[in-house]
Amino acid sequence: MMQKRPAPIEGLVFDMDGLLVDSEKIVQRSWAYAGEILGYPDFGSHIYHTIGMNLAGRTKYFQEHVSKDFPMERFTIMTREKFHEIVDKEGLDIKPGARELLLFAKEHGIKTGLATSSRRQHAQENLTRLGLLAYFDDIVCGDMVSKSKPAPEIYEKACCAIGTDPKHTIALEDAPSGVQSACAAGMPVIMIPDMVEPSKEIEKLLLYRFDTLFDVIKMLEHIF
Repeated sequence: MMQKRPAPIEGLVFDMDGLLVDSEKIVQRSWAYAGEILGYPDFGSHIYHTIGMNLAGRTKYFQEHVSKDFPMERFTIMTREKFHEIVDKEGLDIKPGARELLLFAKEHGIKTGLATSSRRQHAQENLTRLGLLAYFDDIVCGDMVSKSKPAPEIYEKACCAIGTDPKHTIALEDAPSGVQSACAAGMPVIMIPDMVEPSKEIEKLLLYRFDTLFDVIKMLEHIF
């Protein structure tokens, strides 16, 4: 694991699902529901292989690993409806330290961006629901790039959008594909694992691995 801090720190770019928003388990439940109806039992397990992918990436994965005739359009409609049903009934939680870290960044003049594989509409809805959208200088979403994580495009665009040098912009991720994406964009990466633990190879790419976003605040307090 890397231990060198990027200095000066110009910005932070956040993933969303599983990092800021505790949503991946809800996505998994919606997948399991739709998969059962469509005749694909235990479909929720596929999320472990597709975390970080955008719609195009997941479509390709399902066609290659489930069925070349996988009904992606119907599946997508069903899972989105189920996701909203669960969220409306049970609510959507912010991950520990998320709001506090975003507030810290604003108070210290650190630019903030979002690099999420979710659609822009979905991202804006979730961040607005939780009162987080206004903290961001700009957001880049999965339907705004041609190549999903682990390709570097989304993080490159996020840094460009907030006007920071990737070398001095920390990426915050919960998933291995996101770590690879940010590293390929030339960014230092902090990982706070959610549903997938990093392999030894992924850990070697990290600036730090932390348990919560509160740990990121503690690190930054030593710099600012």
